Amino acid sequence: MTTEQFVLASRPKGSPGAENFRKEHIELQPLQDGEVLLKGLYYSVDPYMRGRMNDAKSYAAPFQVDEPIKGGVVAKVLESKAAGFAAGDIVVDMLPWRRETTASAKTLKKIDTTLAPPSYYLGILGMTGLTAYIGLMHIGKPRAGEAVVVSGAAGAVGMVVGQIAKIQGCRVVGIAGSEEKIGLLKNEFGFDEAINYKTTTDMAKAIAEACPAGVDIYFDNVGGEISDAVTLNLNFFARIPLCGQISLYNNTQFSTGPRLQTILLTRSVLMQGFIVSNYQHLFAEGIQHLAQWVKEGKLQFTETFVQGFDQLPAAFLSLFKGDNTGKMIVQA
Repeated sequence: MTTEQFVLASRPKGSPGAENFRKEHIELQPLQDGEVLLKGLYYSVDPYMRGRMNDAKSYAAPFQVDEPIKGGVVAKVLESKAAGFAAGDIVVDMLPWRRETTASAKTLKKIDTTLAPPSYYLGILGMTGLTAYIGLMHIGKPRAGEAVVVSGAAGAVGMVVGQIAKIQGCRVVGIAGSEEKIGLLKNEFGFDEAINYKTTTDMAKAIAEACPAGVDIYFDNVGGEISDAVTLNLNFFARIPLCGQISLYNNTQFSTGPRLQTILLTRSVLMQGFIVSNYQHLFAEGIQHLAQWVKEGKLQFTETFVQGFDQLPAAFLSLFKGDNTGKMIVQA
């Protein structure tokens, strides 16, 4: 079978562009025992992929030039030579950006499409939801009445963090980049307050006004000047789950800013970076809670769909412009 794939054409310097991707036609190898033939249905594009485009040491191996980009994919089984899988099954795994692909069944996970739409398993019932749950519940450790600030709050992880914090009885303040997103956070997802960082001239003051008793938990998805402003408002014994730094991913040199260690020290603040794949022992617990909250209507989720396999690079690049609300998904 002939199919199409996207490969990393070159490594970006600074912001990535369309020139860093190349579409190719390839011939798939015949199916072997223990393998399945898959057709991609939904493809996840995520900010962490930007780091894998660099040839640098990190928590995930870099993508290789002239090799396919890989990410979370929900796919349909077209043919199976693997026990436990049959044509028509819907599965999720980390797979190459191909229209069709062969894959070992060892890591494939069947998904229950009666519980939620298939795309949810790339988002709220997948790594996105687990990132939010584990970061907030096991690092942030929220207590009722505490103030939680979430940057990138209208993104896939941020909107879940805010809702879980509300379930825990916290006051929740979100930071986002448009009035549309501010309205969504407050009116659809139950945030107590939201701040538009693009129209706010004094972020530290705005956060102080939104959190008059100070900030107990800061879920950091963004980094940069926004995080500097939140840090100035931290309470004693505050916790910072450090999830992402999207404002800095395309920098070509280390940026300098306020030296925050004094605040962390004198206010006994815990700042902990985390990678969700290091917490696999908590995945079953997380999925159990997330699925129950979705079933009960306590967790809502928004997805931005881009139509067409050919749009994968463009959808990825748009993440860094803030074009998505919630999870960015490419539907083949």
